[in-house]
Amino acid sequence: MNPPGTPTSAIERRENTRMVIDNLLQEREQLLVLYCKVAGLEPYTEEAPVERMVSEFCQILVDYVAAVHFEVFSRLSEGSERRRSVLDAADRNYDYVAETTQQAVDFNDKYDGGDVGHLKHSLPADLSHLGEVLAERFEKEDEVFSALLDTD
Repeated sequence: MNPPGTPTSAIERRENTRMVIDNLLQEREQLLVLYCKVAGLEPYTEEAPVERMVSEFCQILVDYVAAVHFEVFSRLSEGSERRRSVLDAADRNYDYVAETTQQAVDFNDKYDGGDVGHLKHSLPADLSHLGEVLAERFEKEDEVFSALLDTD
């Protein structure tokens, strides 16, 4: 039942937003689990399971960063959001999120091709850097998510 004076469409939009954010957070959790598994793969050998795990990680990484971009930031840029707190949070954080999206795509391009040389020589350092970038990105995303979920 809708609160008095609240249009159904506003309630539906908020429920949809909550569902989108919940799905993104579940996908983020999967990303973090895979990140930890890949980070624990030592030594980086030519074994196929390592390549498959890195490939799976790359896939969810790209899926996640694209989903945040299209499901959150693109929707906000369409102009239907009127809450100033949401728009301000998006403005403060968009540039970093966009930059890290490109870094994730670059990581994918480097490692999803199955180049075993990269796996053995540069994966540990690149994963460490990516982990730092993602940690800061998640903080910035959470600021936007919180603003979107705020019912005031």
